[in-house]
This record gives sequence, C-alpha cells and structure tokens, in this order.
Amino acid sequence: MAVDFPVKAIHGGTGKRQREKTRKNVLDFSASTNPFPPKVNWEPDLHLLEYYPDDYYTELKERIGSIFHRDITEICVGNGSIELIRVFCSVVFRNGISRNRFYLQSPTFGEYELSARLSVATPTIVPSDAGVYFLCNPNNPTGLLTKKEKTLALLDEMKYHKGILFCDEAFIELSDPSQSVAEISDPSLFVLRSLTKSFAVPGIRFGYGFGEPALIEKIETARSPWSVNAFAESYALEALGHMEELEGSRSAIERERHWLSSAISALGLRSYPSSVNYILVECGQDASSLCNELIRKDILVRDCTSFGLPTSIRIAVRTHEENIQLIEALAACVH
Repeated sequence: MAVDFPVKAIHGGTGKRQREKTRKNVLDFSASTNPFPPKVNWEPDLHLLEYYPDDYYTELKERIGSIFHRDITEICVGNGSIELIRVFCSVVFRNGISRNRFYLQSPTFGEYELSARLSVATPTIVPSDAGVYFLCNPNNPTGLLTKKEKTLALLDEMKYHKGILFCDEAFIELSDPSQSVAEISDPSLFVLRSLTKSFAVPGIRFGYGFGEPALIEKIETARSPWSVNAFAESYALEALGHMEELEGSRSAIERERHWLSSAISALGLRSYPSSVNYILVECGQDASSLCNELIRKDILVRDCTSFGLPTSIRIAVRTHEENIQLIEALAACVH
C-alpha cells in the first residue's frame, strides 16, 4: 500500500560532511550560530558518564526557571529544539489536544511541517482553522522579527479559536530578547528555545521549552528517556550563567550584519533586512549553481531552494575576516 510519507527536511550546517568528503577545510556560512559567543569555561567531566542523567532534569529546569521566572512544571528539555518540535507535534496532534491542522509562515523552517505531517496533521491556509499556528521568531530564513505586540495579538486569536501558538524563539537571544514571550504563561502558548545557537555549540544538542504544566507533562512523558545527555546537561548548566553576556554578541552581530549587507548590495545582489545573525540574499540566478561554485572555493552557504526560494541563498554572519573571504569568493562567482 502506498503511503504519503514526508521527505526529510534539508538543513544547513553541512561543514563537517563537506570536510569529510573533500578532506579540505571549509568556511561554513550555512550554519547560523553565534560568531561571537560568550566564553564558557567548561570541560567535560568523564565521571559524568558513569551515571544516567536525572531524567527529570530537576537542577537544569530550576536553573532555567530562575532565569525566565517559570516554574519547573512549565519547562521541558530535549536533545536539541528539533526533538521538542517532534514531540510537541506527536503529543498535540496524535492525542487530540488540538485540531489536526496547522498553519505556518512561508518561507520558514522546514521542521514544523515535517513534524506535523509525521503526526498525521495537514496544513491549512486559514489561521483560524489551525489547531497549531507555527511562528518562527525571528523567522528562518528571512531574519524578520515579529514584535511582541503582534505575537500577543496572534496568541489572542489562537485562544479565541481554541488553538495553540507555537513560538520558536531559537534565535531571539541573538536578535532582540525584549520581544520574547517566554515569560508568559498561557494554556494556548508554547515557546521553544535553543541554547546551541546562542553559544555556538550545535554539537551539544540542547533545546528547552515553556508551556502550561499539563502539556509539559505530556511532552516530558513522550520524549525519549535521558534524551539530554550528561555532557549536554553539564554544559547547559554552565552556559546559562552567561546569558547576560549575549548582549555583547548582539552588538557585534549587528555591526557585522550591516557591513555584510552593504558589501552584498555592492555586488549587485539584494540582501533582505534582517534582525539576526543570518541574511537572506536574492541572487537573480539559480541558487544551487551558485552554491556549487562557492563550494569549489571552500565556502558553504545555505541553498534556499528547499524553502521555495530557488534563486536565494542564506548567509550566516561570521567574523569580519571570514565575512571578507565570503565577499571575495561571492564577487568572483557573480561577475
């Protein structure tokens, strides 16, 4: 019997694969992590591997709760934010908590649709018909930030229609955290966060989320036991004490983003306004071909064809020296 099974979502961050394939060093502008992360004095303690983690992650949730003023019953944790997207959808759609329809922006992060479809939900073009409204804030790949006032208006709409607003704030600490809704406790709101983007440690795989206790209990039950490994938990506990230092990261990112946008525009390409550490660029040509040309120069950028933007690329903001290398390679490819 034929089954309409969704295809795997495409992501950036393919630097490791490319290095293993070519045995050459590459500059990975396809992965949008903080180029100016706080210095976290952490070294793995091998003794941690002798024990199972506490599957309730009490200490970790207490640390998160103290920062965001949330009770530990309102906090879930997972092996990266994607695990929590998967588990949220499984809980909400498969267990009848919401209508099995979802609404999302376009273009946006592909994991929302994939996770929803894996949980047998279907998309709708009418927000009021959706059981879940997926909001990526700032949005990926556009970098656009939804102001808090508008997010709260969306929340009110979902409450009125008995739906849930799923607000993914994975990049908001690198944009404008004053626009976050993570401190708001509401049965119609789930907020997703990621530590690994802000601290540039994607290999750690750690995400966390906020929601009303009944939903959080179901998410914590549905996720795999001990899904946050001992090293990830240990690192997160240390890094959470450095959240205030991300203000310096934001300032440095903004400075480099303005320089990079101007340099891209000078090449005759269109860079869209962004609030975060990546820029969507309209190339006016086939993005896949351009990406392949850049790969030959050991530069990786994100081909946005999978977002439905076949003539666009997404470029991460990196250090100034690295950004100069990107512009030099890009100039050689577009002229």
